Amino acid sequence: MIRHSPLGSGHPYSVDTDQRWPVVPEAGGTASIGVRADSSVVAVSAELVWRADTGEEHRDLLTLSRVANTSRGRTTDGGHLASAQARLSRAAGGWQVTTPVLDFGGEYRYRFTGTRDDGREEHTRWFSFRAARWREAADAVIASGSSRVLRHSVSVLDDGRRAWRVRFSLPLAPGEHVSGLGERFDAIDHAGESLDSVVFEQYKSQGAERKTYLPMPFAHVVGGSGWGFHVDTSRRVWFDLGAREPGAIQVEAEAGPEGTVPVRFFEGDPLTVLRGFLDGVGRAEELPDWVFRLWASGNEWNTQAEVMRQMDLHREHDIPVGSVVIEAWSDETTFTAFRDARYDVTEDGAPHRLADFQFPADGAWPDPKGMADELHSRDIRLHLWQIPLLKMRPHPQAQAAADARAALAEDVLIAEPTPAGGRRPYRNRGWWFPLALMPDLTDQRAARWWTEKRRYLVEEVGVDGFKTDGGEHAWGAELVYLDGKRGDEKNNTFPVAYAAAYGELLRSAGKAPVTFSRAGFAGSQAHGAFWAGDENSTWDAFRWSMNAGLSAAASGIVYWGWDIAGFSGEVPDAELYLRATAASVFVPIMQYHSEFNHHRTPSRDRTPWNIAERSGEERVIPIFRDFVKLRERLLPYLASSAAETVRSDRPLMRPLFFDHPEDPASWAGIRWMLGAHLLVAPVVEPGATTWPVILPDGEWTDVWTGDTVSGGRTIEVDAPLTRIPVFAAAGAPTELLAVFRL
Repeated sequence: MIRHSPLGSGHPYSVDTDQRWPVVPEAGGTASIGVRADSSVVAVSAELVWRADTGEEHRDLLTLSRVANTSRGRTTDGGHLASAQARLSRAAGGWQVTTPVLDFGGEYRYRFTGTRDDGREEHTRWFSFRAARWREAADAVIASGSSRVLRHSVSVLDDGRRAWRVRFSLPLAPGEHVSGLGERFDAIDHAGESLDSVVFEQYKSQGAERKTYLPMPFAHVVGGSGWGFHVDTSRRVWFDLGAREPGAIQVEAEAGPEGTVPVRFFEGDPLTVLRGFLDGVGRAEELPDWVFRLWASGNEWNTQAEVMRQMDLHREHDIPVGSVVIEAWSDETTFTAFRDARYDVTEDGAPHRLADFQFPADGAWPDPKGMADELHSRDIRLHLWQIPLLKMRPHPQAQAAADARAALAEDVLIAEPTPAGGRRPYRNRGWWFPLALMPDLTDQRAARWWTEKRRYLVEEVGVDGFKTDGGEHAWGAELVYLDGKRGDEKNNTFPVAYAAAYGELLRSAGKAPVTFSRAGFAGSQAHGAFWAGDENSTWDAFRWSMNAGLSAAASGIVYWGWDIAGFSGEVPDAELYLRATAASVFVPIMQYHSEFNHHRTPSRDRTPWNIAERSGEERVIPIFRDFVKLRERLLPYLASSAAETVRSDRPLMRPLFFDHPEDPASWAGIRWMLGAHLLVAPVVEPGATTWPVILPDGEWTDVWTGDTVSGGRTIEVDAPLTRIPVFAAAGAPTELLAVFRL
């Protein structure tokens, strides 16, 4: 076997052994081409034929060399990524060669020949490409608003038949800061950095890797006259924000067949810029007040008894909880049926109703509706975990197999082209649920087919929302969606449509569209709530997550949270846990979560009682309780502030540069305004007993002591574990200040 995939797997940050790179080579440069081959192949060659537009033809015979296979990912994460990489490396041997210098004009064709150890030869089919070159094209940027595109900076990468990319520059004046760009973990100010906009599951270390689940090709430019821009495309965009040339923002975007890229420009302060952006992509709708209460979950809460035991412990310790998220509830094949439930297979994939199920008394979930009813009687909402895939490994059986057959028959799946020119169902190329089928949730018919299978959960069991996890599985520019558009244009939009589909299911059942997603793109603002994805319990991850929340807010995401002190790895110590809890009181969504640990002991749950036991710190539970009760008292403020955000677009969790765009101190430290009145400055370093807080101009009141201080300076604040530095702006309502004095 020898295999060549000219476009590769579609992994945005890794070049595969068996692909062509660059996919669109530049004239005057070279390209790498390669194959994977089984162990019986002892030699590989490539025929490379160039036929110029003039008819001139040149032929080369290239000998490939063995190379180590690339991994399609990172080797430092462990878990499912590392195991997937190991499987890939074992699967086949890699062979590669570099082409001669390529000429512009005409077409290159190539094929590979593999020689086996018994002398037999195997040929691939012929592949082709054209080498491209950059040329000026002033009309390739379609600007709206007051364009800031620098003269003579617009060019396109053109192969003589079409343009593949558009490149242009924007001014970046000294002292200007660049923010927004979706949910970004490494910093709030991205001046001097290089970033891109592609939805990607960066499993942990997002701040170090500068990759994100929720990118947006939208930026604030703050510090001068005030402006911003949105590269209004769902295709991939690269940003050099003064990294190579301090006085310029350089943008490069994939182009469609038309060879142009639309760019919207906005003038004014950050709020005006954000409002202009949201006018184009949509804005949040107000969610019910209960979303601001504590959310609790753990991946080892995988039985009804364990869920209720944890809820009982909340009640026993007098810690209010508003929502429980159950991740490990389903049979792990259909993701529509509770584990251990007995039911007849619907061979045509038709939805079930609650009456179709029998729940064994000794099973994991003996009475899901009874559980939901009991939770509701305690004023706790129920959310169930989802993935947007039809799992195909191990080989599906029973209802999962019927659903897969029905998905094919109903034509609701994302497809990929075959070498013969046909189509076949796309199989997930990522490391999580590999080879799974993927419904096209960007298509309303397919989305209804998918969500109707979950209707009984909402209407009969009583589920209040869904954790819409894993929206990052569409890899490959060549994928074909049901509307005929390709993956290069559609993949980034998938998580937006995913949350929208589940929101519409909830809305159609008379419930609020509460989804809880980690992936998204421009347009996600209108669809539910978000959390910052998977992270270890470290101080770095704490700081990265606060950056993520602030950059998401600057990009129009209203309902955002994170896994308190991280969900993965060894449990946090008491200090990190309590500092993170304190910060989470003052972000829009307050929730804790922990990953599956195979029920090994000691437990890695992130419940306050487990942290107290693991750390030996008896203060964990009472301090955690006090923080959650403070959160309960803040609910009216949070709800009214969120309503004001929806009306005005002023972010709920607001970076300081929104209120003080000309103050350089707005970019110092991790601080934010929560609503109109509260300035929050979390302690994000271990060992602190005091904490420096930079106060903007004006009069400020320490909410804990009642002391009033003048701003425009840095003050040192006492910061015991029981407090987080919070200051109220002048004019804050007395009833708001009162919630801190109880």
